[in-house]
Amino acid sequence: QVQLVESGGGSAQSGGSLRLSCAAPRYMDRHYCMAWLRQAPGKEREGVATLNPDSSTTYVDSVKGRFTISKDNAKNTLYLQMNSLKPEDTAMYYCAAEALWCPSSPMEYTYSGQGTQVTVSS
Repeated sequence: QVQLVESGGGSAQSGGSLRLSCAAPRYMDRHYCMAWLRQAPGKEREGVATLNPDSSTTYVDSVKGRFTISKDNAKNTLYLQMNSLKPEDTAMYYCAAEALWCPSSPMEYTYSGQGTQVTVSS
């Protein structure tokens, strides 16, 4: 069983910041697409940010300029720095991974964690 373990979620005020972490297995190196997904109550899971095998990054429009995805390869840890948080960012956040390519759908990732809750109040 592959383990992706998220941490760092919690509560924040609107305009505040949180940093999520995801501990990944050592073999999930630069050949893997690493991603952050989120799912709010009553909504479909959506892709938030991806770190592609070529080291490029992509973001959903609603978080561009506010969120930053990064990875510390020495620690095998993926991060999501979330600034200028908004109430609409409230969701369960999941770390996900796929070998060699980034799926177009958030449901297509082979590996994902249990999630960490982020709640933003106005």
